Amino acid sequence: MCSELAILYQDEYLVVVNKPAGMLVHRGERDSENRPILLQTLREQLGQRVYPVHRLDRMTSGAITLALNSETASLMVEQWRVRTVEKRYLAVVRGYMPDEVHLDYAMAPPIDKFKKNPKPKPVQEAITDFYCLGQVEIPVEIDKYPQSRYSLIEALPKTGRKHQIRRHLKHLSHPIIGDTRYGKGKHTQYFRDHMACNQMLLHAWQLSFQHPYSKQTLSLTAPLNHTWWSIVQTFGWTEVIPQALVGHR
Repeated sequence: MCSELAILYQDEYLVVVNKPAGMLVHRGERDSENRPILLQTLREQLGQRVYPVHRLDRMTSGAITLALNSETASLMVEQWRVRTVEKRYLAVVRGYMPDEVHLDYAMAPPIDKFKKNPKPKPVQEAITDFYCLGQVEIPVEIDKYPQSRYSLIEALPKTGRKHQIRRHLKHLSHPIIGDTRYGKGKHTQYFRDHMACNQMLLHAWQLSFQHPYSKQTLSLTAPLNHTWWSIVQTFGWTEVIPQALVGHR
């Protein structure tokens, strides 16, 4: 049985939870593994049906919003469509990231590798702002250099394309640690072996949106798990982590 999900906010209309890394939001057609599903887990936890509002990749952790009725779901989906929701992510990436990057780089949707002869789709606008919060160099040769460098970054996607942050960071040559699709396998393996990190280091740490009925602005913080805090402490990033997260430690 899956443990209960941490609830960040709940009222009669909607609920926001802190999704663990590795948990699917809903079961896909090709998902044959006996893995916990967020929709099913939360439905059993609350004793009522829940309606997804937006996506969060399986390996991404953090804040995700679900509606408690179909009308609220429609109102919330519209906020995502018109891009009034502010989403903030933390990530650990390879290399030294510049202080600020505004990336406007259009992308076609990822190709479904399970489909036979998939048809290419047109590119879509994709915009992300990146901010470097901290950097570290360790005296370990992992790739082709005698030292290895990493950055703690914050990402603010302005559009909502599939795998947008992950693909944008790959394009910038700063892939996310633990990203088995777009990342660097040697660095991911090092974090597994030496830092007990078995997850992708991309976390949706803050979500801000307008309540569909009260019109109040909600700003919700999803705490980091033990793996994240261990890496933050090891790399000396406790002073640069967003203060809202420190308060939820």
